[in-house]
Amino acid sequence: MFNPRLSVVTIVYNNVRDIERTIRSVVNQTYTNIEYIIVDGLSNDGTLQVIDKYKSQVTKFISEKDEGIYDAMNKGLTLATGDYVIFMNSGDEFYDGKTVAAVFASADDADIYYGETEMIDDDGNSLGQRRHKAPEKFTWRGFKYGMSISHQAIYIRRSLAEPYDRRYQLSSDIDWIIRAAKKAKKIINVNRYVAKYLVGGMSKKKHRQSLMERFDIMKRNYGLIPTVFNHFVIAFNLGWYWLRNRRTND
Repeated sequence: MFNPRLSVVTIVYNNVRDIERTIRSVVNQTYTNIEYIIVDGLSNDGTLQVIDKYKSQVTKFISEKDEGIYDAMNKGLTLATGDYVIFMNSGDEFYDGKTVAAVFASADDADIYYGETEMIDDDGNSLGQRRHKAPEKFTWRGFKYGMSISHQAIYIRRSLAEPYDRRYQLSSDIDWIIRAAKKAKKIINVNRYVAKYLVGGMSKKKHRQSLMERFDIMKRNYGLIPTVFNHFVIAFNLGWYWLRNRRTND
């Protein structure tokens, strides 16, 4: 029976409201071969007290000042020893208690597993599926029209997972997934919801910077001219999406 070790990494800083929901979604998995790593940025709002309640179920824990989200995530990668790694950061959740077991039951020995994501609001209420639906098949070229797989919904063989490029402050996860996918030989769509994503992160608050970083990442991977053309396609698809949904709501 395929039973790889999964390193689940949670990074958090002053998020006492959401951290327990994330921790519970990890420690309540039916799949038991999990290494759970929490990287805290020296929280002072009660987050540490919540984490302490679950210390017996957390494999590795550090709390120290970091230089931003991707510095913290790189610390988590350094601590990870599992066969696969996934980031389930504070506020995000596995879709249900059987998610990890279902992912690894879908196929043996893939380089990447991925699935669909449900969006949730601050109160944990469902906002439905992401606008970018997970593709039926995924390759490294799959992000040319946008990030079609969320960061919380992709399991990557740890040997393929390089450090995050810290020149990007908001969108390095896109670059990270593309780099891993370029090396992947076997990529499996598990054809189920695998994660719940809390909307409204830093990339939403600093939308312009996020878009500029994404453009640069795509330019480096797909070329300047194709990226410019693809952004016209992205703009058209976005406009059509909002128009269609406005009609539905009306």
